Amino acid sequence: MDWQEWKKSQKNEKAEEFPNEIVLEVRAGAGGDEASLFAWELAHMYEKFAEAQNWQWKVNYESKSDLNGYKEASFEIKGQSVYKKMRHETGVHRVQRVPATEKNGRVHTSTASVAVLPIRRKVNFEINPADIELEYSRSGGKGGQNVNKVETAVRVIHKPTGLDVRSTNERSQLANREKAMMILTNKLQQLEEEKEATKHADIRKGQIGTGDRSEKIRTYNFPQDRITDHRIKKSWHNLPKIMEGDISNIIADIESGVVGEEEEE
Repeated sequence: MDWQEWKKSQKNEKAEEFPNEIVLEVRAGAGGDEASLFAWELAHMYEKFAEAQNWQWKVNYESKSDLNGYKEASFEIKGQSVYKKMRHETGVHRVQRVPATEKNGRVHTSTASVAVLPIRRKVNFEINPADIELEYSRSGGKGGQNVNKVETAVRVIHKPTGLDVRSTNERSQLANREKAMMILTNKLQQLEEEKEATKHADIRKGQIGTGDRSEKIRTYNFPQDRITDHRIKKSWHNLPKIMEGDISNIIADIESGVVGEEEEE
């Protein structure tokens, strides 16, 4: 192998480890309407951050609450170092604040979960067609006259695991089905990799956590204008600015703290 081939192989390996494409999912947790509003705010925060990074942002699927928050939503983000920077955002995000509907001024606690899925082009997982169930429906929202008349929206269900993926924003049923299958395949591949890693890895330090979406990773405390990441035990201030996508310092500090702990192991 000559020098140019070696450089190309190294670049390809790096792209597989830290792909430049992810799917970001947000879901409302405990807290009803307030949780759905917080889920929308998190998505908005990441969209503004993506914009500042010159990444491409595209909606895959949205399910909105009565107050226009997110019950759940899925987004595709493409750009340089997107997975490298975003991979530690997976987990439960907790918000503490006085909701606009609260008459007595009491602070409420709500949660929303975030999941970051790397999209790898080389996927080894093969799906048995018999394990797949497909559902079709009409796409809502903008998109011209055709979008609400034809069943272009697709939901793919993997029966053995119960995993399901929706895609609604492509222009055809076929394109939505292909997008949903691509995301599902990557999810199943990641599930297998996580099982393998758990089998062979030692118990990780509590500070780092598991990276699971069920684990509380961060608290957004509005009365005290403070955001705290529980993995590295560090806080930042100026929440209005942070919620508008100014999270570069937070991303960098978490990368440094979490990776530093992993290297010490």
